[in-house]
Amino acid sequence: MKTIASFTVDHTVLKPGMYVSRIDGDITTYDLRTRKPNAGDYMDDSTMHSVEHMLATLLRNGELEAQVVYFGPMGCQTGFYLLVRDADNAKVLDVLKQALRDTITFNGQIYGNIERECGNYCTLSLEKAKHECSLYLDILDGIDGSMEY
Repeated sequence: MKTIASFTVDHTVLKPGMYVSRIDGDITTYDLRTRKPNAGDYMDDSTMHSVEHMLATLLRNGELEAQVVYFGPMGCQTGFYLLVRDADNAKVLDVLKQALRDTITFNGQIYGNIERECGNYCTLSLEKAKHECSLYLDILDGIDGSMEY
């Protein structure tokens, strides 16, 4: 079997940041790496779930709403994938940063926080989402703009 693209990345040297994982036609997959892989510092389920609810909602309602195909957590608990149609990397980075800032300053109820809207709504925590988004925004503010592994 062919090795999938994300398994060809050397996770022993990968640092937190934002990377173009692959491009398939008009769809770009971004690796939004919030944690250093295999370092023992992983997001718990509640944090991943909460960030997913906030960012998926904000991104799909923001400037790129018609282009966002998917946003969701990595199984390894070290980041998220964002798939965008006809992506401009700089624009995607700007919109992502704005969604992180909007999460950090959000004062309402976390999106999709009731039983009929979510299959595990009891694990949602706005405070965990805010904390994780704040950490990741600090990382993104420190990158040089290169999105290559």
